[in-house]
Formats: sequence, C-alpha cells, structure tokens
Amino acid sequence: MNTQYAVKTSNLTKIYGDKKALAGVDLEVMPGEMVVLLGLSGSGKSTFLRHIDALERPTGGEVQVLGTDLSKLSGRGLRQLRSKVGFVFQQFELVPSLTALENVLTGALSTLRGPRLGLAMYPRRLRLKALETLERVGLLEWAYERADTLSGGQQQRVAIARALMQEPEILLADEPVASLDPESSIVVMDLMKEIAAERNLTVLCSLHQVDLALSWADRIVGLRHGSVVLDTPTAGLSRESVMEIYGQLAPVPEAAISDLENELKKAADARNQSLAASGAAS
Repeated sequence: MNTQYAVKTSNLTKIYGDKKALAGVDLEVMPGEMVVLLGLSGSGKSTFLRHIDALERPTGGEVQVLGTDLSKLSGRGLRQLRSKVGFVFQQFELVPSLTALENVLTGALSTLRGPRLGLAMYPRRLRLKALETLERVGLLEWAYERADTLSGGQQQRVAIARALMQEPEILLADEPVASLDPESSIVVMDLMKEIAAERNLTVLCSLHQVDLALSWADRIVGLRHGSVVLDTPTAGLSRESVMEIYGQLAPVPEAAISDLENELKKAADARNQSLAASGAAS
C-alpha cells in the first residue's frame, strides 16, 4: 500500500445526469498538510470532500485515503476507514435536543456496539474524554446545555469536538464558517488550525472567504466547473492571483441571453394584460 499521501485522487470524475461535477481531478495531499478548496458554488468543492469520506462514489477515477483505494472497501473495512476521517459540516448537524456533551459523545459511536440513549449509556472513560474535548474547544461550562441554546460559533465548536472524539487522522470541513459572523469565523478557523497542529491532522477545508484562506491554509486548491485551476502554497500568494479562480468564468452564450430577454418580455406582457383586465373589471 502507498502510505506516502494522506489523500490521493487520480482522474476523479463524478457525473450527475448531464452535469459533470468533477472533471478528472488529480490531487495529492501530504500528512499534516492544511489545504483549502476555493471556488464558486457548484465548482465541485463539496462533492470532492464527500468522495474522501466515501459519502459519494466516483463515476470514474480513483480515491486513495491513508494508502487505501476506497473502491476496494465496503462494510466493516469502510467503517474502519471512516473512523479515521472526521467531518465538520456547514450546518453543524448536531441533534438540537441533546446536550453539547451528548452530541460530542456521538463521535465515539463507531467504537461501541448498539445504540446509546442518555449519558449513562456511555462508558465513563468516554464521558471523561468528551469533557476533556469540550474543554479543549473552550466549551466545558456549556457541556450540559442543549445544543439548540448555543450560538452558531459554539455549535460549530461542538461539531469539531465531536469529530475529534473519533481521533481522526484526516479532518474534512465543508464551509465550516459559512453560517457564522466574521468574529466567530476567525475563532473557529484558528481553533481548527491549533488542534490540527497539535495532533498532526491532515485538513481539507472548503471556504468562500479568500482572505481567511490565505491567512489559514498551507496550500490553496482552486476549483472551477469541477476542474483544478489553481494549486499552490499560500506563502507569497497574492489575493489577486487567487481571485482569478472566480474571474475567469466562461461567458454566457448570446443565445442564452436572448432567450432570457424573451422570457422576461413575455412575463412583463402577461403582467400588463392581467393589470389591464383587472382595471376593466373594476
């Protein structure tokens, strides 16, 4: 097995109907590297991350995670690999009615057999570990508060703590600060960076905020229309260079513009006729 790379994709392709979400992505990520994926909505960032955790299966190409070809895994083998990959989502994906502590404990379910209902159902060692993890993300005093009473930034820190309960080697984060205010965004991103350095985690994170990406990542990968259009270390990289990811978009065809103008004209004519009919009736 090739264990040199934490993540390696070769000609990774994903097609939904007539849309190519990923168009032959070749990417290699070293252990401990912090990589940010940038690009417009629909550029393939989330789809790429979901392939790393096998939440999506490729139409073509190959995905290797920690030296293992994901196409060769299923059942127990796939669950074991997923336990090494933590995932932080944009909308937190917490259980609102559970406490922060209970939500964090769910990150350890892969190590247990059977369901767990309530704190008493978890071994004491895991409860202590969850409390320590909450302390690390600065939320120990909120351990017994319901998740839906916490602020957005606090909820995302609970989500990070939940992912850390897996003791992952890779941390995926899909737009983790998109729902947060700027101050909370910086707190969450700094926290992830500190923890990643402490644990030598490999991090792949999708973002929209270019300035945040430049200050946070070791490397930026730009995606456009499912293809890699930029792959470079952040050291010495200018904001203008990164913005080219967004600026070089394919022009809208003239025919499409004409069709849109016709549709708008039809809608305006229909509205005017409706108003005229209403006026005549009154």
